[in-house]
Formats: sequence, C-alpha cells, structure tokens
Amino acid sequence: MLRVDSIDQRIISCLVTNARSSFADIGKDVGLSAPAVKRRVDKLLDTGVLRGFTAVVDPAQLGWGTEALVEVHCRGNVTPHDIKARLEPMPEVMAAYTVSGAADAVVHLRAASIHHLETALERLRAVEIIDRTVSTVVLSRLLDRPQAP
Repeated sequence: MLRVDSIDQRIISCLVTNARSSFADIGKDVGLSAPAVKRRVDKLLDTGVLRGFTAVVDPAQLGWGTEALVEVHCRGNVTPHDIKARLEPMPEVMAAYTVSGAADAVVHLRAASIHHLETALERLRAVEIIDRTVSTVVLSRLLDRPQAP
C-alpha cells in the first residue's frame, strides 16, 4: 500500500474539487512543478489510490430522477460475490452494499419514473437468490457530498 503524504492529499483534494485542473494549476496550489505533480498523480493511479477520472452527471437531467434504497434479503447463505453477480446486469442498480443487520445488502436503484422503478423492483425480486425486499423511495436529496480524501 502506498503511503500518501500531505502533498498527495492536497493533490487528491484538488482533483476531487476539479478533475480537469492542469498539473501546472495543481502545482501552484501544492508548491510543486507540473512534472512533479504528474509523477505523483501517475503513482497514485498506478497504486490504485486514484481509480480514474470521470464526468459527474445529474441523472435527473437525463430523465432518471426516481430513486429508491432497497433492503435485499436473500435465501440461505449467499456470498457477496453472488449478490453482485446477480445485480450487475441491472442498469437501474447504481450501487450495492453488504450491510450489518437483517438485510444481506442494500441496493440503490435509479429509474425514469415510478412505473420504471416498479418494473425494476419486480425484476430484482425475481432474482432466484432473493427472498424478499424492503423498499424506500427517495423523496429528496438532502446532502450529496463528493468523495473526499
């Protein structure tokens, strides 16, 4: 595991704030040359500290504004790998987490409408390893922080 020092932390913070920042702009913020920042970013990418760069899209602007958090209760003893394998093909699954408590997993679903969400839930419930689900529809997003270093 790479030891991340305070300069790496500041570089990561700059990239989280604006991933399109140039190495020169980041260098000005952290007190390094552009080539030195590039070397550090390359090392952070090579070691997996940084997993990549992406555009942040507002799904509601693309017509996918309906969300639900779904507790998934499985039949028998199911591994996280098996749950993940069954959920990956569903485009409505934005994220899935193993959790403590009664549920085996919690799934974040996103859909274009309540009808679309209902269809996605029906397909989720039809997965052979799933015994039952408990759904909570998201009414509004109160806090949505970007990932922070």
